[in-house]
Amino acid sequence: MIEGVLPIGTVVLLKEGTKRVMIIGVCQKQIGVAEEVIWDYVGCLYPEGYVGGDQTFLFDGVQIERIFALGYQDEEQFSFKIAADEALKKLREAE
Repeated sequence: MIEGVLPIGTVVLLKEGTKRVMIIGVCQKQIGVAEEVIWDYVGCLYPEGYVGGDQTFLFDGVQIERIFALGYQDEEQFSFKIAADEALKKLREAE
C-alpha cells in the first residue's frame, strides 16, 4: 500500500465495499457532530462522480481495500502531499 495521502482522483475500493470511490478531498472535518472528527478523505462514487453532498463518503486510509488508479501527480501535488501528511500526523497525535 502507498504511504501517506493519496492524490485527488485516486479510485479505491473500501473494505466490505461493493462500489468504487474516487477521492475528491483530503483531511476533512466532519460537520454536525458533537466531537470534531478528522477523516483522511472524502470521496464520491465512481464512475458517477460528484452528484451532491449527500452522496459523498468520509473515510480513512486504513479502510482502503484496493487502489484501482492513482490520481494525477506532479510537483505541486507532491508538495501538497508533504504538507497534508504532516498536518494529518499532527492531528492524529492530538487526538
